[in-house]
Amino acid sequence: MKLLLVDDESDFRDTLLKRMQRRNVDVHGVESGDKALSWLDANPADVVILDVRMPGMDGIQTLREIKKRHPLVEVIMLTGHASMEAAIEGMQMGAFDYLMKPMDMDELLYKAEDAFKKKTIHEGKIDRMSAGLVSEG
Repeated sequence: MKLLLVDDESDFRDTLLKRMQRRNVDVHGVESGDKALSWLDANPADVVILDVRMPGMDGIQTLREIKKRHPLVEVIMLTGHASMEAAIEGMQMGAFDYLMKPMDMDELLYKAEDAFKKKTIHEGKIDRMSAGLVSEG
């Protein structure tokens, strides 16, 4: 499972990256929606952990672009109390799930693993369809 963490708060992002790397998670971090999109265009990722509130391109705009460019990538939204509406909007736009900041590390990794399983299942269905093994109907 390859993760991309997108959060403009450098201390939060760096701490989360270190904690995930200590658990042998393949994770990369960027500080903005624009950088996330550039990174995803150049690198495969399975799950994006995306902060809702960021300067410039916010999490909702970033989610919209990720789903447009990389529809199979699953996205978990990170939100504070003030941006619950944005998290709900993100779910309606195809986000896998959301977590409130600060979140429990085990819960984040559990959701990331669930999102990865969902992506793997979708990729398997697409592979079978393109191989002509799934009948239409």
